[in-house]
Amino acid sequence: MSELAHLDPELVADVLSKPPFVTVDGVCNVRDLGNLPVADGEHVTRPGLIYRGGELSGITSQGKEQLRALGVRTIFDLRSDTEIMKYDSATPKIEGVTVLHVPVFAKEDYSPERMAQRFQLYASGKTEAFMQLYSEILDAGGPAYGTILRHVRDAPNDSILFHCTAGKDRTGVAAALLLLIAGVPSNTISADYALTRIGREPMRPTVLSRLAREPLFASDPAAAHNMLSSREETMQAFIQLINERYGGVEEYARRICGLTDDDIATIRRNFLAPRP
Repeated sequence: MSELAHLDPELVADVLSKPPFVTVDGVCNVRDLGNLPVADGEHVTRPGLIYRGGELSGITSQGKEQLRALGVRTIFDLRSDTEIMKYDSATPKIEGVTVLHVPVFAKEDYSPERMAQRFQLYASGKTEAFMQLYSEILDAGGPAYGTILRHVRDAPNDSILFHCTAGKDRTGVAAALLLLIAGVPSNTISADYALTRIGREPMRPTVLSRLAREPLFASDPAAAHNMLSSREETMQAFIQLINERYGGVEEYARRICGLTDDDIATIRRNFLAPRP
């Protein structure tokens, strides 16, 4: 499936109408991380507890009702203040839902010079380039991801949604950390990551319009599509990276997020349900 090609609208609509995708009007790429099989063969990830998605700036009144109907009570926004201001994309107030701002990157990481470097990496679309970017996300994201993990530890009946802009990179890393802790096999995690190729399609014009403001992408549209790619092999390489660089997800959670073994065990227990 080419990253450059527009997908058949009927195919997109059909896939988005079925699990794991969830309809929240005005929000793209929302999916439930539940019902994924765990390696022990006896459990699945608990449905209706953890959702991932794209930005909520365009959520409609109907979307807010749908979000509340899902039981979502807490939203974690992984974007920086600079990013939100640049694209005028703040999350609106949603009655009954708490929005927590937990940026992966600090404001200084969004300087024009730093972003130009990131864009150059993204533009190649190479797995190696994404690994450099994902290494930066892992290094910077300890406080943000630690906040999400502690919430799952402390509030097992509080459904959550975390998001960035398109729900791919910072969100994909958060999802992978949770799924790895739960014991979901790497091929299943990679398949979930790749679903963003379809999930982001309705937001494609918005994202490409934003990227067109950047000189690199204005002169090279293919580079923008490379930036939006979400291939299974990228997530497989990410899982290998976290194993080799950090000694596995549990060591990352301990060393970078500040969690204990008991914390990790509680998060895993809260995120699992008996296999049907």
